[in-house]
This record gives sequence, structure tokens and C-alpha cells, in this order.
Amino acid sequence: MEINGQTNVTSQLFGRGTSNELAASLGNFVVTTMPVPWQFVQERIGGTPLAVEMVDSMEISIVEEAIDRLPDCDTVLAVGGGRAIDFGKYMSWKRGCRLVSMPTVLSVDAFVTPKAGLRVDHRVEYLGESSPDPLVIDYDLLRLAPNELNIAGAGDLLSIHTATLDWELAEASGRSEYPFSGDDVSKARQILAQVDKEADEIRTCTDRGLQAIVDGYMQVNTICLPADHYRVEEGSEHFLFYELEERLQRPFIHGQIVALGIYVMSRLQENRHGEVVALMDRLGLDYRPASLEIERDQLEASLLALAGYVRQSGFWHSVIDERSIEPVWITKLCDDLYGDSRQV
Repeated sequence: MEINGQTNVTSQLFGRGTSNELAASLGNFVVTTMPVPWQFVQERIGGTPLAVEMVDSMEISIVEEAIDRLPDCDTVLAVGGGRAIDFGKYMSWKRGCRLVSMPTVLSVDAFVTPKAGLRVDHRVEYLGESSPDPLVIDYDLLRLAPNELNIAGAGDLLSIHTATLDWELAEASGRSEYPFSGDDVSKARQILAQVDKEADEIRTCTDRGLQAIVDGYMQVNTICLPADHYRVEEGSEHFLFYELEERLQRPFIHGQIVALGIYVMSRLQENRHGEVVALMDRLGLDYRPASLEIERDQLEASLLALAGYVRQSGFWHSVIDERSIEPVWITKLCDDLYGDSRQV
């Protein structure tokens, strides 16, 4: 698929076996990764890095300390999921060196976004700016991950469903933080339609399905980077994720926790909830809080506190600011998500 516009990808290597013998083109390089993805990649790429940084945390103090002790290099090769890629992006920006991104799972769009998601006192902040040169998408490598982790990549595309309506609500209330663009909303919803069209391919993680997720991420950038904000893709569904992560102080599979937010907020919005849930089910995208090890009382507490958390954090105007989240509504929602039992 031809994608015109700003994508934050300087160059690309897409296909089968694109990671093989990659090291020959990297010069002196440092790898940022985690144990499992590095196990899959180190023999494929050839060559020996100056250092391998196993990314355990994205707390900014830990990241800064690690970058200070890593050796000088020509290239940062970021291998793995969101944390490893974000660490590589931030290091590339801090050091002013080349970034090569090689996702081994598509559960989050970090490998195409310019800023790195770091945690400051367990709160997400997006810092720095870096572009992959190249972005390496190796279908064979991606399929070594469990299917559900790649399918989770659709979460950051389906969030368009709730985020665009949040922006429309903000505009209607005179509370939009940015000049509203109906054209951007329309373009974003076309990405949703493409995900729907490719749902079977995405569910089975074919080459075409994997590429559909990558293309969707890149198309989001063609909308959001010129606008200098991600309003069409980030809204109330992400705000619930941020509250839960801060409350529970642990990471989640990004696309799955966002999918839970889509489930909850599309219902609060009265925004074709059944349709988007049916699409998540067709994709095999897991949104159930029990799968995410979120206990019912934790989700209930998060939802009760959400409006205050959003106001305190200064997040964009959304349905959370317009509709009260009442205890009776929460009870019915959680009955449907967990069943009648109060246990996970």
C-alpha cells in the first residue's frame, strides 16, 4: 500500500527475512532489547554489538542512568516491543545517533511514533524525537511471537473509534484544545474501515495482516504529525489506561489495555458499542480485565476516580468530562465484563 505524507519512517525494510545479516549495515552499534526478543534476533542479524541493554523499566531516572553508562556508537538497534523501542528512541535522541527499529511484536505503535513513552513517577510522559532509519519489519520474526501480541497492535488503531468522538464532543462544547478538522476525523475513520476489512488477515497474522497493522500506524502519522497532536487516536480510552497503570504501578500489553478502554468508553459515549466490541472479537483482540489481571474492585475504583484524575492531569476534553460515571453504571458494566462473580 502506498502511503503519502509524513510517517516518521526515514527508510524501511519490509518483508520476510529482512532482519537477516542486518548488522553489516550498522557500524558500531548498541542494542536495546529484552531477553526473549534478543534470543530470537541475535543469531539472525550477524555481527556483535558493543553492548546489549536489557530494558527492565522506563522510569526516566533508570533510563538516564543506563544511557550514561552505555558506550559511544554509530547506531542504536532497538529490538522488541514498546519498552525496548522507546528506550532506543530516547537514546538515539539523547546521543544524536542513528536509530534502527526492529519490532518483534506489533502490540504498540512505538516503532513509528517520534516520541518515547517514559514514566515519571509512574506517569507516562512522551519525550524526545527520533525516526527509524530503517524500520525493519520481518514477517517471519514477528510470527515467532504469540499471535495475540501482534493482534494487540490493532488496539492503537481501534482507539480511533472513541478518540474521534471525544474530539467531536470537545468541539461541540467549545472545548477543543486544537483547531478541529473534520477531514482528519474522516481520514482516521477510513483507517478503522481498513482494519475491519483486513480483520481475518490480522487475526491469523498473515503477511498481509501484519502489514495492515504497520500501514495503519503509518497512516495515523500522516494525519497526526502535521497536526502536531494525536487527537484522532488518543482519547478517553487511553485516559483509563493511564489511570489504571498509575494505580496498579505495573505495565500492561498496550493494545489490550487500550482495548479495555475502548470497550468501556464506547459504552459511556453510546458510540456503536456493540459494533466495535464485535470487531474486537473478530480480530481476537483481548479486552477482558480478567486477562489483564485487573480485579473487579480495582477497575471499579479506577472508574470512580477517573473524572478527578483526568481533571488533575489536564487531559484533553472527552466524554469523561461530559457524562457522570455513576456507581450503578459501573456495576452493570463490570457485571458484563466479569460476569456476576466479584472474583477475577
